[in-house]
Amino acid sequence: MPDRDTKATVRNITDLARLAGVSPGTVSRALAGKSLVNTQTREKIQRLAREHGFRPNQMASGLRRQKTGVIGVVIPLGHDSRQQISDSFFMTLLGFLADELTRHGYDLMLRRVVPETDADWLDRFIGSGMIDGVIVIGQSDQFDRIEEVADGYTPMVVWGNHAEGQRHCVVGSDNRLGGRLAAERLIAAGARRIAFLGDTTAIEFAARLAGAQDVAARMGLPPVLALPTHLSPDRASEEIAGHLAAHAGEIDGIFAATDTLAALCLTELRRQEIAVPDTVRLVGFDDLPIARQTVPPLTTVRQDIAAGARGLVDLLLRRLAGETTESLVLPPELVVRETA
Repeated sequence: MPDRDTKATVRNITDLARLAGVSPGTVSRALAGKSLVNTQTREKIQRLAREHGFRPNQMASGLRRQKTGVIGVVIPLGHDSRQQISDSFFMTLLGFLADELTRHGYDLMLRRVVPETDADWLDRFIGSGMIDGVIVIGQSDQFDRIEEVADGYTPMVVWGNHAEGQRHCVVGSDNRLGGRLAAERLIAAGARRIAFLGDTTAIEFAARLAGAQDVAARMGLPPVLALPTHLSPDRASEEIAGHLAAHAGEIDGIFAATDTLAALCLTELRRQEIAVPDTVRLVGFDDLPIARQTVPPLTTVRQDIAAGARGLVDLLLRRLAGETTESLVLPPELVVRETA
C-alpha cells in the first residue's frame, strides 16, 4: 500500500515530513543519516525523498529560487523561557541586523521560540518556504539541534560561541577571552574572591565563566563562585538579592554575564548599602548603552555588536550565493569605568 499521497508535490522538508507522517526534525535527521532515527523510519523517508527527487540541500536551493526577500531571525530560549526579546542585548543586535538587511534589500521575520515546547522549532522555520535564509541569535542550550540542521541546510548563520570542529557557521565574540579580561580587571582593582552571575547552560556564558576561572587559577586565587542567575528581570532581581545576602562579606568582586545583570546587581548592591567599588568591584559584559548610564558607570567587556551584525548578514548572503564560509570570531575589549 503506498505511503499516503505519493504523487504529492514535495517542495520542502515540511512537505516531505507530512508525506512520511513524521516531524520535520525527524526528516532532517533521517536525511543526514543520523542514528537517532530508527532504521525503518530512516529508510522510509529516504525512499520517499528519492521518489520525489528531494535532496537534503533542496530546502536551500528551493528557497534561493523562490527569493522571498525575507531573512528569518530566530531567538531560541532553551535556557531561560521567561527571558524577553525586549532585553537590551537583543534589541541592540536586532536594530543593527534590520539596518544591514534593509541595506541589502531584505525584510526581517522575527520569531521567539521555547524549544522545550517546540522541539522542531528550527526545522519548521527553515522548511516553511517563507524565508530565504535564517539567522539564529544565541545557541542557548540548543547546540546539538543547530548542528543537526546545519548538516542539510546551508543558508544559516548563528550568533554565538565558536567551538573547534563545529559544523554550523557562527559569528560572535571570543567569550573565553572576554571572561579573562573581566577577571583580570577585577583582580587589578583589588578583588580576591570573585563570583559570576549567569546561567551557564547558555554556551556563551559558560565560556565567559571558563575564562574567568582560567585567570583565578593562574593567579592562585579561589575558583570563581558560580551563582546561577536567570536573565528574565523578575527572576534575576530576586536571585541576585538572594546571592548577595547568602554571600555577604564573602565576595569582593562580581563578574556579571551581561550588562543587564550587572545593572540589576548594582541596584541591589545599593539597596543593601554595599559600596561599589570600595567593597565590591563589578564588571559586566556587552557594553550596551546602559553601561554608561548606571551610577557609577559600569566597567564592562565590549563586544562589537554592530560589526557582528554586519558579519552575520555578509556570511549569510555569501552562503545564499553558494559559498562555504568560515566562522567569524570577534575580539572583545575591556572598557574601564568606575565600578572596577
